Amino acid sequence: MSLTKRIIAVAATGAVALSLAACSGTGAPAGDGVEAIADCNVGITMPTRALERWINDGEQLKTLLEKAGCTADLQYADNKTDQQISQIQNQIAGGANILVVAAIDGLLLGPALEEAKTQDATVIAYDRLIVGTENVDYYATFDNYEVGTLQGEYIVDQLGLADGAGPFNLEPFAGSPDDNNAKFFFSGAWDVLLPYVENGQLVVPSGRSPESNADWASIGIQGWASTLSQAEMDNRLSSFYSGSEKVDVVLSPNDSLAIGILASLKSAGYAPGEDYPIISGQDADKANIKAILKDEQSMSVWKDTRTLGEQVYNMVLQIAADEEVTVNDTETYDNGKKIVPSFLLDPEVVVKEDIQVKLIDSGFIKASDVGL
Repeated sequence: MSLTKRIIAVAATGAVALSLAACSGTGAPAGDGVEAIADCNVGITMPTRALERWINDGEQLKTLLEKAGCTADLQYADNKTDQQISQIQNQIAGGANILVVAAIDGLLLGPALEEAKTQDATVIAYDRLIVGTENVDYYATFDNYEVGTLQGEYIVDQLGLADGAGPFNLEPFAGSPDDNNAKFFFSGAWDVLLPYVENGQLVVPSGRSPESNADWASIGIQGWASTLSQAEMDNRLSSFYSGSEKVDVVLSPNDSLAIGILASLKSAGYAPGEDYPIISGQDADKANIKAILKDEQSMSVWKDTRTLGEQVYNMVLQIAADEEVTVNDTETYDNGKKIVPSFLLDPEVVVKEDIQVKLIDSGFIKASDVGL
């Protein structure tokens, strides 16, 4: 994390600590001696329980808020936009004055958020930008462009592209077309890799090579589904690698897609070793950390979602206390109606040698969760 962001984060945490001391006097859960915060009724809607990270994000934020004396209603929408809209409407009807929304499809929430504004609710977009509406007040996320940049730079370093090595066979993937973050992930990586595609050091036998960042959705995998990435990789391998051609590197924007890609490669006879492809990922999911330990996946970009939850928690308490909300970006995230004031956190690369120190020693995962 940059020094500026660290200073901002520390300042925000300090302000919240003072706010908590004034409001509750203790960190124990509401109902155990903590006075409830009158203006802190929070509705939290997460996309799905099908992905490990959303379970962790939702439960952590709910726990933090309830310990501070807020009321927190946590809902999961099973990746169904209609269900998420219904949940938001119910939370508004139930008196929520702050909404934290990790959108399934950020373009379809406008009417529900307009209703929220009529009730003077403040809206925080959580990790995924809500687009096409003025009724989103803040956005908290990781630097999504940097996620892709780290993936691209890792590939360049591992292949020696900066030193002129190549050609290598690349198969790029992008995330779900309805997820605004996916374009940032891809753009960060493609800005690094496209020059090597254009000069011939990276070759894409399948032809699934966007000419620019603007075409990212043409290789997007709907819903970030592992089954769909596996089917897509199966198709590319059977159609374009039937002879002696081998895949050298796969740009996978996240761990869910990587799981499907790994399964496809395995079924096609690929096994860890000297000629095994470089495969990227994101989220440091437990299944993927196991794959990294077995040399099946090369890396994952780790977004310590605990820090994201803590930042949103800080923002909620600042809103409840009618204080200025801490942001560190007021230029990047244009949702089509406004520039949404944002707080961006820094991601980092995790490789096999980092797992113990970065993930286990920090408490992000348990050694037993990944077979250690």
